[in-house]
Amino acid sequence: MIFQEKSKYGMDDLLAIMKLLRSPEGCPWDREQDHRSIRSNFIEEAYEAVDAIDADDKPALCEELGDVLLQVVFHTQMEAEQGTFSFDDVCDGICKKLIHRHPHIFSDVIAGTSGEVLRNWDAIKKKEKGQETQTDTMQSIPRCFPALMRAAKVQNKAAKVGFDWEDVQGPLDKLREETAELSEALEQKDSEGVQEELGDVLFAAVNVSRFVDLDAEETLTRATDKFIARFARVERLASEKEMDMKTLSLEELDRLWDKAKEELYSLGEHGAPVE
Repeated sequence: MIFQEKSKYGMDDLLAIMKLLRSPEGCPWDREQDHRSIRSNFIEEAYEAVDAIDADDKPALCEELGDVLLQVVFHTQMEAEQGTFSFDDVCDGICKKLIHRHPHIFSDVIAGTSGEVLRNWDAIKKKEKGQETQTDTMQSIPRCFPALMRAAKVQNKAAKVGFDWEDVQGPLDKLREETAELSEALEQKDSEGVQEELGDVLFAAVNVSRFVDLDAEETLTRATDKFIARFARVERLASEKEMDMKTLSLEELDRLWDKAKEELYSLGEHGAPVE
């Protein structure tokens, strides 16, 4: 089958192309895929779209949003072939959800602030999902979320019913407590205990980030970027002195690290990401 080329394509064209690719006359690879085989593709494309947003790269964002849309169409086509649901059903569902969860727009409910909008949204969602307790809302958060993101969402759910610290000092004290317990588990060579206590340390750290209005995922990303920048500087310093990093002692590496840190601060880079 020859697909007619056009100067400009639209949503109907994308659906038709995907249907063709999945047909007996289509692409062998596309026909072989199922939801699970391309599951990771969905996650990767979403992250690439976020990367384009962070870079403020509009052409890249346009392209990456197309890749995300392709994943939606791909998964939908699989179900359309089984007669389960169609792309129209997907659109119908999200339209109904938006209308139902915005009663201040589509009905007579009054919500003058973003806070009121979010409270209404949460209450409506809880009712839709049949969630009777706050534990139900926590358990509804997907386990496949990035762990730091999931931890923050669970903590926010608890905070909404008053289960929270009064100020940042509470989670800071908890972080110190969990760090001490981790040290104890390490001293006792308790592998299970180390895993449990390290998890508690990370959970407590997320709580600290939440109290200072920082996203834990983004904060850790920046810390990783900083490490890469400083490591690159260390590697450069070692190369300039014709040193092999693999043969250097910990003390020597530590001195190079401190020097790299000083140089980056003097340049005002503070360990900025390395391109």
